[in-house]
This record gives sequence, structure tokens and C-alpha cells, in this order.
Amino acid sequence: MENVVLKALKERRSCRSYKSEQIKDEELQAVLEAGTYAPTGMGYQDPWIVAVQNKELREKLVRMNAAVMGAKSDPYYGAPTIVLVFGSSLEKWGNSVCDGSLVLGNMMLAAHALGLGSCWINREREMFATEEGKELMKSFGLPEGLIGIGSVALGYPAAAPNPPKPRKEGYSRVIK
Repeated sequence: MENVVLKALKERRSCRSYKSEQIKDEELQAVLEAGTYAPTGMGYQDPWIVAVQNKELREKLVRMNAAVMGAKSDPYYGAPTIVLVFGSSLEKWGNSVCDGSLVLGNMMLAAHALGLGSCWINREREMFATEEGKELMKSFGLPEGLIGIGSVALGYPAAAPNPPKPRKEGYSRVIK
């Protein structure tokens, strides 16, 4: 069975090399809107999305993320846009990480559909648990008590994606 959505699901790959050119505003808005249509537990719409294109703030995020992994490299692979996803603490909303993960997935599929490259980036939980991270969240106008779920590096790909790895044997099962 073949259709455009199934094709996109099979073709989307993580991009780890970006052009420096910033994406168009309408492309960013389409990606962000796709994130808002991700399913959330009980329709609660718990996640919060923040897109960063400011170069100085982007460099701060690079530094913070690299510090968590003990590196000096750019964990966002030079992507000109970083889209952060936050959610309530797990004590407040147990579906927080699941809901935020679905938002990230929707945005990556939308990026692919628009010809953009994307890559899921981790360590936002650790970054935004710091005092510096909490101050940043406050500067973003976010409510207190949120946690970082993850982020998407977003931009125009500088290279063709790697081909998909073969799917493992027994990945799925059908029980009738």
C-alpha cells in the first residue's frame, strides 16, 4: 500500500549537515503548526513550542547542550533554527514526555514534507533544569514548572540523507 504520508514516513531521515541560510517564515510556521496538531493525552495540549532563530540565543543553546554531553561541538549540527519543546513536570502531567515527543515527530515529518532537514536533539531536560535554563524559559514567557522534552534542529540540508537501515527481523507482530 502506498500513499504520500506512508512514503514520507519511510523517507524521512535525520539531517546532520545544514546550510547556513535561514528557512522561510512560512516554512517555519507550517512546521510549528504541524506540531500543534500532534495528539496529546485527553486533548490536554500540554506541550509548549519555542522556535529560536536569534544567533546569539542559538549559540547559548549550543553551549548549554554541548556542556551537558561534555563536548565543545555543535549538537544542533549548524542548523539555523532550533525548535524547543517543553511540557509540564511529570508530577503534574504524566503524559508530558509522550505528548512532547509526538509534537517533535509531527514537526520532523512536516519538515521533510517541505524539503527541510531535521534532527531530534536530546538533553533539553538537563539544559532547562539549570538556573540558566530556568531563566531562559522565563524569558520565553513560559509558565513555571515546565521541563525540556527535546528539540528539533531545522534547516536546509547541506547533503543528501543516508539511506535507511534495513528494518530488523521481527520488528512487528500481528496477533489475531
